[in-house]
Amino acid sequence: QVCPGVWGCLCCGLTGLVGIAVRPARAAEPASAPAPALVADLVAANHILFDQGVVDGFGHVSVRHDKDPSRFLLSRSMAPALVQAGDIMEFELDGAPVGAAGRMPYLERFIHGAIYRARPDVMSVIHSHSTGVAGGAALRPVFHLAGFLGPETPVFEIRDVAGPATDLLVRSDALGDALARTLGGHAVVLMRGHGSTTVGTDVRQTVFRAVYAEVNARLQSDAQRLGPVTFLTTEEAAAAAQTGNGLVGRAWELWRIRTP
Repeated sequence: QVCPGVWGCLCCGLTGLVGIAVRPARAAEPASAPAPALVADLVAANHILFDQGVVDGFGHVSVRHDKDPSRFLLSRSMAPALVQAGDIMEFELDGAPVGAAGRMPYLERFIHGAIYRARPDVMSVIHSHSTGVAGGAALRPVFHLAGFLGPETPVFEIRDVAGPATDLLVRSDALGDALARTLGGHAVVLMRGHGSTTVGTDVRQTVFRAVYAEVNARLQSDAQRLGPVTFLTTEEAAAAAQTGNGLVGRAWELWRIRTP
């Protein structure tokens, strides 16, 4: 069919660790200025994801540039709850910052660029360390608002592509490509020992999916402790996902009003 607090990912918002230097900004010219409404939604998405408990001091959300699909917008490396319009940076799809002006990018920006390259339909990407989805067990939809999960979410195992001794971070284009391949055409990919990545056709839908993937993870965990679980069928999940697409605006407006 799109990670936990401090587990294994404390470095997600840091740069220059383990001998990996931040790639310098290229001399490429920035694209035409993005629509102010798009930037406002991206800032709001950062705050909503924190308010809803999907991110804490770590995690990040991006949007594809509305003036140039070969670029994307993502905050500088900082806690999502603190992001403002002036923190938004522009990137090429290989993760190279454009016009960084001294601002430090997220180490795992390669997640975003690789997925935008692989999925022309994707307009927004969220990477989170949500505690409900880090164990490596696949998510299956328990209730209708998580129909977008499909029959089962894929799980990215970094050991399969980088060996047994990584810090679990997607710190290169090659690892970003491997994650994008595991995501395939799904809405959510889990990352064993790390968290999850969610995609959507716009930032509002992606936020909706990230929030309800976390809700579904909690419901699934609670239900499995009680006994056998009746998950949504493939057909039910598809129908529920279609209905859910029409409900994104209702949830977004509520979250937007209650979030500074």
